[in-house]
Amino acid sequence: MSLLRVQGLFKAFGPVRAVDSVSFEVRPGEIYGLLGPNGAGKTTSISMISGLLKPDAGEVFVAGHPFWSDPQKAKRIMGVVPQELAIYEELTGRENLEFWGRMAGLSSTAAKSRAAELLEALTLTDRAQDAVKNYSGGMKRRINLGCALLHKPQLLLLDEPTVGIDPQARLNILEFIRNLRASGTAILYTTHYLEEAETLCQRIGIIDHGRLLAEGTLKEMQDRLGGDRLFVLEADLKDSSPEAWDGFLQRFKVIQKTERQLIVAAVGDRDPSACLKDLLGLPVRIENVTLKRPSLNDVFLQLTGRELRE
Repeated sequence: MSLLRVQGLFKAFGPVRAVDSVSFEVRPGEIYGLLGPNGAGKTTSISMISGLLKPDAGEVFVAGHPFWSDPQKAKRIMGVVPQELAIYEELTGRENLEFWGRMAGLSSTAAKSRAAELLEALTLTDRAQDAVKNYSGGMKRRINLGCALLHKPQLLLLDEPTVGIDPQARLNILEFIRNLRASGTAILYTTHYLEEAETLCQRIGIIDHGRLLAEGTLKEMQDRLGGDRLFVLEADLKDSSPEAWDGFLQRFKVIQKTERQLIVAAVGDRDPSACLKDLLGLPVRIENVTLKRPSLNDVFLQLTGRELRE
């Protein structure tokens, strides 16, 4: 059974459809990555799933039960790590964890014990007595993550938990998240970092302008663009139009075209060598052709017509 199921979620702010008929599910022991640029609807989705916002339409099911039928029960199952740090800078790391443990319903003794466990797991024991205002950005992110885990939630909502931190701190947090998944936690992970979604998530949903455009495993996403057969052509394409090339659009799907580069995917199951022969025979002077495996950015580009970070 899915720990989280979102069905037809919709939220508008005036004329802006922030989330538009979004549906997906997250299973135990799975990281589901919700991938999209800033403003795509990721944080609004998290806010509705966690009960901070009430949807205009649609339903959220937590462990099989409608969220709004018993919000407190649903919240006891989930932990939420917001994009903005939800910690007290003047308190120590240990005090922050113990405070949020008590807020989650733990006894004083249980909160102290669990805080010690998390400080060890997050490799922050040696800084436990320091005020959080003296922590680095990565350390603050780790404490922010720990505050959502005091009650050992079955479902964890992570809203861009690695934004604005250095690469080493990011790697530490990602490894910690992998361990949570391995223990059976269901994780909804929002990000606009392609490499995180590619390496971390079992399934991925691509969201833009509030709509879920596609979802699946990384391989399923790559297969949308011909599996291993994505060709990058370098040439002077300023005055060229692939639509005018005889039979080209029957053999290739255009992913992106600039004045200097054309990215295409082969249509059907044609051999790469046959595709290459076709490309070298185009009515433009080809300077270089590269065969590559499609990335999530290529998929996003094909779905939306723009780069993920635009």
